[in-house]
Amino acid sequence: MNDPVSKSPASKLIASLFAEQRVFTVSELTGQIKDTLESEFFALQVQGEISNYKRHHSGHWYFTLKDSDAQLRGVFFRQWNRLMRFEPENGLEVRVRGRLSVYEPRGEYQVIVETMEPVGVGALQLAFEQQVKKLAAEGLFDEARKRPLPMLPRRIGIVTSPVGAAIRDMLQILERRNRGVDIIITPVRVQGTGAAREIADAIRLLNQYSKKSGDQVDVIIVGRGGGSMEGLWAFNEEQVARAIYESGIPIVSAVGHETDFTIADFVADYRAPTPSAAAEIVTREADELNARIVELYVRLSREMRYYLLRRRSGLRDLIESRGFIQTANSISSLAGKCRDLEARMANALKENLRISQFRLHDAENRLVAMDFRVPLAVKAAHLENLKQQARRAMERTLESQRTRLAVAAGKLNVLSPLSVLGRGYALAKDDSGRLVSHAAGLKCEQNLRLLFEDGEVGCRVTKEKY
Repeated sequence: MNDPVSKSPASKLIASLFAEQRVFTVSELTGQIKDTLESEFFALQVQGEISNYKRHHSGHWYFTLKDSDAQLRGVFFRQWNRLMRFEPENGLEVRVRGRLSVYEPRGEYQVIVETMEPVGVGALQLAFEQQVKKLAAEGLFDEARKRPLPMLPRRIGIVTSPVGAAIRDMLQILERRNRGVDIIITPVRVQGTGAAREIADAIRLLNQYSKKSGDQVDVIIVGRGGGSMEGLWAFNEEQVARAIYESGIPIVSAVGHETDFTIADFVADYRAPTPSAAAEIVTREADELNARIVELYVRLSREMRYYLLRRRSGLRDLIESRGFIQTANSISSLAGKCRDLEARMANALKENLRISQFRLHDAENRLVAMDFRVPLAVKAAHLENLKQQARRAMERTLESQRTRLAVAAGKLNVLSPLSVLGRGYALAKDDSGRLVSHAAGLKCEQNLRLLFEDGEVGCRVTKEKY
């Protein structure tokens, strides 16, 4: 019989079950089913709607694929899903590729996913929309936080690839439009694995340089030339968006062509349609500025002439009026009074100065004639006499205190229990060092220590007598 179905592992398993009539343990049966499914469905594609999606703390994705009639459990392990640009969500129609297996502890079969792509929309487009929704909810795109660009930047940072037309075009425009500007180029990769991290690190590096070196970077241009959505993807990465958001320096995003939009454009303080346009936006033509200054000067001169003509005409009418003449006479009279008061004040100051100088000279003469040595000698003798009196008083006080101390020491010595030892007495102590004051408390054969004036001796009680 040449039917291929009859030769399949599943058919053989069923045939063996009925032929041998053996009894399997649950583990044995589940293991054979797992081997059969994994060998039969080792590479398959399944399409369905995601439900019960859960992202485990280990990084694994667990979900259920379902259609109108059935459902299938699935798992997408971290080592594979970390390569995905988007994250699944409930209700999303996807097509997965992987293999069928059995989760033996529960006896459930599941698909182990190796790749996943959304149905009806591109994976990159879906990842872009998810990223925009997430960052917008956090406020990274708010217009209120965006800063104006400096009018005449002295130092410009550029984060882009060191090769390619974009950097050459920007340098040519910056050199032509503003020759005095300093340019700091931070070379990075603008596409491929690791490009997003390099771009984010370069933005932070320029901010650190601006703070620590004192050479203020006024504006940063971040961008690259045109390309596909996948080629521009580094500027859609979350780490680049957060680096732009956290930057203390205004940032111009210049990614791709005018029709290209990236998340970096939404977060940046200003979006330029192309890298060349970014270079033109952050600078101003020197001739353009000079022309503007000349124009303002001409307008100011014209306005000033017109203003002076009007004032002269008004002043002429004012001078010819009666009120002005009266006011002028009053001012002239007051001016005369001020001059008179000024002269009188000057004379008074001169007289006060003359009197003060005379008094100063008189005091100087009296000081020169006076001899201070005699009063100083009298004061010194008086001070020495006081010192001698204080010293004698202190000596008398000390002698009196010494005498009192000696009398008190003698009294203490008389009252001391040790003083009686010199008159032939002794103190008795038991083995614990306590004084024995009564014979009634002693026992025969008890050891004692007798304390004399010149030392101690041991003894023993040989007879009790009270």
